[in-house]
Order: sequence, then structure tokens, then C-alpha cells
Amino acid sequence: MIGRKDLSAVLTLALLAGCGGGLWGNLPTPTPQANVTAPIYALVPTASSTPGKNPLVVLPQLGTATPGSLPTPTLPPINVSGPMLVLLASGGDPLEIIARRAGVSPAEIISDVVLPPSGELIPPGTLLLMPDRLPAERTSDTPILPDSEFVYSPTAIGFNTLQYVGQTNGYLSQYREYLMSTEWTSGAEAVQAIADENSLSPRLLLAVIEYQSQWVRGTPENFAQSDYPLGYVDYHNRGLFRQMMWAAGQLSLGYYGWRAGTLTEITFPDGSSLPLSPKLNAATAGLIYFFAQLHNRPLWQQDLQQFSAVYQEMFGDPWARATAFGPLLPRGLTQPVLDLPFEPGAVWSFSGGPHSAWEHEGASAALDLAPASMEPGCVKSDAWLVAPAAGLVVRVNTGIVVLDLDGDGQEQTGWNILFLHVRSDGKVALGTRLQKDDRIGHPSCEGGVATGTHVHLVRKFNGEFMLADGPLAFNLGGWISQSGAEPYKGFLRNGEKTIEACACGSFETRISRPKK
Repeated sequence: MIGRKDLSAVLTLALLAGCGGGLWGNLPTPTPQANVTAPIYALVPTASSTPGKNPLVVLPQLGTATPGSLPTPTLPPINVSGPMLVLLASGGDPLEIIARRAGVSPAEIISDVVLPPSGELIPPGTLLLMPDRLPAERTSDTPILPDSEFVYSPTAIGFNTLQYVGQTNGYLSQYREYLMSTEWTSGAEAVQAIADENSLSPRLLLAVIEYQSQWVRGTPENFAQSDYPLGYVDYHNRGLFRQMMWAAGQLSLGYYGWRAGTLTEITFPDGSSLPLSPKLNAATAGLIYFFAQLHNRPLWQQDLQQFSAVYQEMFGDPWARATAFGPLLPRGLTQPVLDLPFEPGAVWSFSGGPHSAWEHEGASAALDLAPASMEPGCVKSDAWLVAPAAGLVVRVNTGIVVLDLDGDGQEQTGWNILFLHVRSDGKVALGTRLQKDDRIGHPSCEGGVATGTHVHLVRKFNGEFMLADGPLAFNLGGWISQSGAEPYKGFLRNGEKTIEACACGSFETRISRPKK
């Protein structure tokens, strides 16, 4: 039997071999340091030399280590030939997703530590070794931005969007736009609204606007930059707010597509495609995807080289803030106990499986529940939404209530639950501290597009939307969500019981809580 020390020796040899290229591929890219010139972002060939002998590699069985012990699991030897890929887990991913990005099976990934059970998050910094089967031409693995600077995380606490825009005195500080929801709205207010709704860092949004059109620190240089400040030239998306809505959708598709393991390559406007390096973090993948929607490869490479420098000029070193904060999704993260968000004894309908948290594109993090009704459509309901756990109400807007479960008053920290389509009358007030089962308000169609009275539920942790069918799947009173073949399809499972989502409100979609 091969023990932990032997496995460490195997990986040490792999890393030493990696210094010279060849069999073990390239070493993971170190975290960028402050005041370092941004590296050239280019395509990198993968080492392809074949060794004279097949090295003996040991595969640790998945399991949970006992605290304070050094487990020595049975390690069946396997032979691996060809180039190998060495990477450090960036955090927030289970082994299955990492394997999908690399085009290997989870059983082919080894480490110098015992890996968590299937479905659990791999701790940040975990060393992983796997066969390198991706095409030689792929994106660089150079990081552009930490995940905590991409989503609306604790690193953004204290950043005042309106104050920053006012101090820069650029075109954005004078810009106003008429919106149906808020009437005349300043540019800074529009940026903050998009940040709140999509849980994207306002620093990220401002940096993208500045890079694309110079709106933040200067003025647009042409009519295209004036009308389409995010670079997406489409008449139906003219003006700052619609441009930001589009950009938020594309950024979210990239970030959460990487998280879900569904995004493994990018396609440029000319139809050509390029695989993504499996060494990327989610934020870098999100930016790579975003710029690929705008430009073909030559300009896209230029975007990736220059954006990081613009970001640091505007906001300082993002990696220093990320390091001071720590992992966005820490080791051992679990969902707190949540119950179904309606009163005991009530009967509701599971009307929508996993779908986008906000707008039509982005994180598949939402579930829909509808109260029982004899009438279809947007009808007034007397049913009550209740708190699935204790918390503090930290944001209230048209149709919106956000419940902060750690009660620190910051939506950017810890677990938060977003309720959308909450009716105005009877809605809980901002700053209210709720206990489990306290009333929040009535379901409705307010606050967004809806075909019938319901509530749209979303979870966030440290500002990141948590995928409804991810490694930390939505669990409401023991009912665990599972995705279907397309958005809004899906299931809730509780032991042997299964409910399939349907907006039809049929008998089969009923879900209830037992009476107390």
C-alpha cells in the first residue's frame, strides 16, 4: 500500500519535472503582485513530449479526513502516459466540475491530500494533477481579476459608487437617463442599480465602462461610444442602462457558466472558437467570455492585456484586497437550514425549476413557488411569504425583499435570500429583524416580468449567486432542487418524493408544509 508520503513524493517529482516543461506541463501561475506590469495575455502551447516510460501514479480514493489524523486510504496504482496538467484549485468548485473543464474523469485527478467526497467543494489552493488532453492551442491561464472583485462581495463594502463617479468628474458624472422604474436617473445611480440587481461589483462595471468608452474619467470619442458605451452596437440596446443590462448578462454567463462547468470554450463573432484553460478562476473566465462577445481574436487579446491595467489605475490592487479578505467560498461551506417560505399547512405549487437569478441570462440560481389559486395569471393573493430562517431585512425595493441571514446588515457578506415579486402592500419594512416563519409579504407579479402570481427565490453567499443545482443545491425543508433539460424545468426531491416544476399549477406540482 502506498501512503501519503509516497504520494507527496510522486507529486513533488511531477512539479520538478514541470519546471522544464515536457511530461508534467506548466506550473500554476502565481498570484499577481502589486505594482507588477500586467503580463502579455496570449495563446500558449501545451507540452507534448512523451516519456520513455509510463510513470506510476497513485490515485487517492475520495473520502473525508478525520480531524487531527493523517489518513492513508487504499491507493490503487494507475499508469498515466502523455502530458500532465498541474493546477491549484481556485476555490468554489467540486472535483466533478474541475474534471469537466479539463476533459477528464474525476477518477483521473490525484492530489497530495485526501480529496473531499463527491459534490463537495475543493479547498482553495489544493494541488491537483491530471492528464492534459485539451488542444494545444487554448487561452492563457494568466489570471485577470479575483472572484471577490467580480461579484458584489465583502471587498466592495465601503465603496461608494456615487461619490467615486462624482469625484472623477467624467462624462458619466453628468449623464442622466429616463427609466420607467426610477424616472430621471443619474449614470452613477444606474450603475449602482445594475450592481445591486445582478450582484456584480460596481468597481467591475465602472472599469468595463471606462475601458470601452472612457465615460468614467473622460468623455466618449465618437458617436458609437456615446450611444453604446459598453461596445455592443445594437439599436435595441442603446443607452447606458440597456448597455449595462446586456453587459451584466454576458459577464454573468461567463462567470457562472464556468462555475457550472458548462462553459469550456469561447466563440468569437467570426465563428472561430478557442478552449478555455482549466487553470482559470471564474472571474477571469467571465471577462474572457465577455470580451469574446465583442471582438475577434486579435482585439480580444488586446482587451485582456489592457483591461487589468485600467482596473488597477482606477481602483488599486485587486489581489491585495482579495488576499486580505480570503476565499470567496471558504472551506466547509454549507447552506444554513432553510424551510419552505410559506406558512405551515399552506399548499403552494412548484412553478419554476432552476433558472436565471436576474433577467434572462446569468446564474441558474432561482426557483419559483406559487400560491394555490383558482384563477390563472397575475391575481391578488392573500397567501403569506414567511422567513425560511431568521435574519435582517437589508434591502427593500419594488417587488424585492432581501433577508440577511447572518444579521450583520451587509448584503455582501454571508448568506442572503432574495425574494422577488413581493406585493407592495403588507411588505415587511427595511431594517426589520425577522424570526423564522415571520411574515414577509404577499406574492404577486410586481418587480419584473411575470405571467402569474408567484415568488422568485435566490440565494447568495458573499455576493455570489449560489447555483440552484450546484454543489450546494437549494434545500428548502428537505426538498432539494435539481435542474431539468432547460431553464424553469426541474425537480424538487425529498427522499422518495419528487415534484416536477410546471407553471400550469397542476395537482402534481403541489408542495406543502406540515401544520405545527
